Amino acid sequence: AICERGCKYGECMGPNKCKCFPGFTGKTCNQDLNECGLKPRPCEHRCMNTHGSYKCYCLNGYMLMPDGTCASSRTCAMVNCQYGCEEVKGEVRCLCPSGGLQLGPNGRTCIDIDECSTGRAVCSYNRRCVNTFGSYHCKCQLGYELKYVSGHYDCVDVNECVTNTHRCNLHAECLNTEGSFKCKCKQGYRGNGFDCA
Repeated sequence: AICERGCKYGECMGPNKCKCFPGFTGKTCNQDLNECGLKPRPCEHRCMNTHGSYKCYCLNGYMLMPDGTCASSRTCAMVNCQYGCEEVKGEVRCLCPSGGLQLGPNGRTCIDIDECSTGRAVCSYNRRCVNTFGSYHCKCQLGYELKYVSGHYDCVDVNECVTNTHRCNLHAECLNTEGSFKCKCKQGYRGNGFDCA
């Protein structure tokens, strides 16, 4: 048999007649079949289409059976996981919904991983890491503020002398520096800039 346009995911069975492999459709078997849209649905609770196949998921407290149905999982309910569980080879294991969380010592609750102290976090040089539950974010270093400059957001130095957020003495001059400021006593005064006499 000759199929002039070929059979991408299938076999040529007769002149220009393709037999598609499971999960594919079309005259040349070049289209993915969305199994989730089939009647009857292949999954009881949730279905996710994948290339040439699909995956079934169950709601929390349920366990996926080999035929795509969801059975009420007494074992999951008995374990009392904080965020649901999975059963692998007859063993129940609690799950955490984010990579920034890990199972705690009790094996049921999820505890936060501090990405800032473990060095997992990546922040640019003028930003500091702030840990959050399950993740982290990068905030401008102290003395910098987030501003929209030439098409993107960046941390820009705050001029404490202009914004009047310095603590210089009344008889001192404020000098702005990158990320901070300095105080220098005016002529005729002595001190560290914060105290001038």
